[in-house]
Amino acid sequence: MGFSKLFVALLMLQVLLAVASSTQENINAPKSDLFREYIGAEFNGVKFTDLPINPNVEFHYLLAFAIDYTTSSSSSPTDGKFNVFWDTDNLSPSQVSSIKSQHSNVKVGLSLGGDSVGGGSCYFSPSSVDSWVSNAVSSLTKIIQEYNLDGIDIDYEHFHADPDTFAECIGKLITTLKNNGVISFASIAPFDDDEVQSHYLALWKNYAHVIDYVNFQFYAYDQGTTISQFIKYFQTQSSNYKGGNILASMSTDGSGGLSPENGFFTACNRLKSQGKLGGIFVWSADDSKASGFLYEKQSQALLAAPR
Repeated sequence: MGFSKLFVALLMLQVLLAVASSTQENINAPKSDLFREYIGAEFNGVKFTDLPINPNVEFHYLLAFAIDYTTSSSSSPTDGKFNVFWDTDNLSPSQVSSIKSQHSNVKVGLSLGGDSVGGGSCYFSPSSVDSWVSNAVSSLTKIIQEYNLDGIDIDYEHFHADPDTFAECIGKLITTLKNNGVISFASIAPFDDDEVQSHYLALWKNYAHVIDYVNFQFYAYDQGTTISQFIKYFQTQSSNYKGGNILASMSTDGSGGLSPENGFFTACNRLKSQGKLGGIFVWSADDSKASGFLYEKQSQALLAAPR
């Protein structure tokens, strides 16, 4: 009788451990219903209301871009004093408030930096950590509050500062904005380039705890990327940014990476079924306007479907 009771107790313990393990896996798996899209960089008249919004996803617009450069024809760095460089005629503060009031699942953020400004490369150029952070916190707080925004995305791609300086500037900026209640989320947008990765990995090493999403630019890989290559790239970057919510990405300007025609959604479905997909983001709404946002609809349908 004692042996029988012991056997039953051990069996129940195994069941409980299995349930706990399964529950922990579900907790650790990324929430994969997040859709994000960059908007406003190309001034082609695209509006928030042009995009289809699936009510069953979390939807983030990312205004592109806010840049710490002057707005004059010969743009120059301003040491963290940010100005708005997106299409404000069509993406104004009132239009931000309107789209958020119409859709409870919509949040709007702004992206910092980008590839170019005023016809030249956009460089991260702080004079010092303290001065840049002070200026950035002040200027971005003003913009974020004026536009009723929810978060920031970091998309610097060229650097006049070493990785540790970049890490401290951006890390302290995000930390301060979050501590001040100015933003609720922050993301980074690296891609597979040695200089770019050295800066973002330094940031990740010390400030991963304040970064909510990794908008990895998988479309910066070669055009003609295959499904198996994409999965391999995704696994590599998941290892680089260990513990992060890694989003799959595509570009609708046909520039590179794994295209929908070559299996982007097949790859995303596979990652989602494995509990690895942190969401999908698209560059960009400006490019998608001409085709009626076909791939945005497909992306959101995939994310909204049960795993």
